[in-house]
Amino acid sequence: MSSRAADQRKLTITVDADVYEGLHDRIGPRGIGRFLSDLARPHVVGGDALATAYAAMAADEAREREAEEWSEGLIGDVADDR
Repeated sequence: MSSRAADQRKLTITVDADVYEGLHDRIGPRGIGRFLSDLARPHVVGGDALATAYAAMAADEAREREAEEWSEGLIGDVADDR
């Protein structure tokens, strides 16, 4: 048994019938647990590291100024397409 499998826990959840059918059709019955785990992981594991990284980026004034100039430039690009 892999160490990943040894660290797993069983969880029973309730979802709407259409969500279940979509998961079953697209992911397959044996892949739903892994799909949901991978989907939830960035939201519930290591959140402090992500918040710290975003705070560090926001504190970088030169990077923030460059990002703002870039995003403001996009507005002009959209206006040119009309």
